[in-house]
Amino acid sequence: MKQRGSILIVDDEADIVLSLKMLLKPLFSSVYGENNPFHLPRLINQYEPDVILLDLNFRPGQQDGKEGLEWLEKIKELRPATEVVMITAHGDVPLVVQALKKGAADFIEKPWRNEKVIATLQTTLKLAKGTQHSNKLEAQNEALNEQLFPNEDSFVGKSPAMTAVMKAVTKLAPTDASILISGENGTGKEVMARRVHQLSTRSEGPFVMVDLGAIPENLLESELFGYKKGAFTDAKTDKIGRFAAADGGTLFLDEIGNLTKGGQAKLLQAIQSRMITPLGGTKAQKVDIRFISATNISLTDMVKSGEFRQDLLFRINTIELPLPPLRERGEDMVSLANYFLTKLAAKYRKPNLVMPQTAIHKIKNYDWPGNVRELEHAIERAVILTDGNQLSLDHIVETPDTVPFDESMTLEEMERTRILQCMRKHKGNISKAAEELGITRPALYRRIEKFGI
Repeated sequence: MKQRGSILIVDDEADIVLSLKMLLKPLFSSVYGENNPFHLPRLINQYEPDVILLDLNFRPGQQDGKEGLEWLEKIKELRPATEVVMITAHGDVPLVVQALKKGAADFIEKPWRNEKVIATLQTTLKLAKGTQHSNKLEAQNEALNEQLFPNEDSFVGKSPAMTAVMKAVTKLAPTDASILISGENGTGKEVMARRVHQLSTRSEGPFVMVDLGAIPENLLESELFGYKKGAFTDAKTDKIGRFAAADGGTLFLDEIGNLTKGGQAKLLQAIQSRMITPLGGTKAQKVDIRFISATNISLTDMVKSGEFRQDLLFRINTIELPLPPLRERGEDMVSLANYFLTKLAAKYRKPNLVMPQTAIHKIKNYDWPGNVRELEHAIERAVILTDGNQLSLDHIVETPDTVPFDESMTLEEMERTRILQCMRKHKGNISKAAEELGITRPALYRRIEKFGI
């Protein structure tokens, strides 16, 4: 199924526009192309693109990126909700950092890898969908509210657990202390990291995220520190790493508990020295970064078992910020559910839907192993499937201690049920659930996303 969203490709080379359109059209609902950037104002008004793929240089021999940066600023002025991914053939570190600071969401380099382009656009499109009616900063605040708090007007959950978290954030954010955000899957760790960045003195700088659980160890250095042209066989251009991209801002290290011992050693050295050297490079580069890390595993337990370096834990964990699971936010459950119902009923044009007591009972008596994310997905599915004006959570939320299998279930339904059983048994612990299921953590994450758990 195609991902819903509008993508506009703007590059002066017709072959590049054509090849990107052929790559992306099977994956996204609307893909447009243009060679002349001066048509951008008309196209933005006509197509209202969610994401624009924008070349940095539009004239033969041009390498300073000036024109691309000017058009980036124009796009953000004309339609702040549109996210921009820059295309560059030169891997110029200061230029890419400048683009990120001016509001670009990400960048890709020529020649690109198709998988990289697709993954970047899928991620950016999700961000763009949450920023349709506000600028980037406002949209990030809105995303925080939607995922963690009852309604747009209430910036702090009513539960004591969330009140304590937000008090801590207010104190921590203005400092440069390294923060470790811990919590179960779906509690909003990435959103909270963005909130800390927004409230910090680095809010005008870039916020760069790297999912350490998704990077093979042999690619870790090139992803974090970048590489120079000729560093290895496929290194046809320089590539900027995530450390350099985050210079002057915040680097969010998600799923840090997944790092191998070798990866931990490389990361520790960079954090300690605040110096990086790209693969194939000879000159070290100093970076000014605030580090925020996240984990749904107890790193203290991993240190005790010898799986995680204690010295690295000390570096990333000046202060720990634990996010409570939804089952410990009893006062927020129904408020969040009603907020999601209002938002999603409007989205699916069912404005008369109401939350009956039977649905409220199910919500209160379910332990939500997928936390806030699972609650939102459950309400969305219920809104879609409900025919009358009373929201029905039948077959959406199962409240018994075990979820029964049924002979009429499809293979996907059985798989989802089994995953829910394991997630509930291990209280949202991804590592333990994946081990029992006999699959890897990344594989379990993909299924959680697929089934909306």
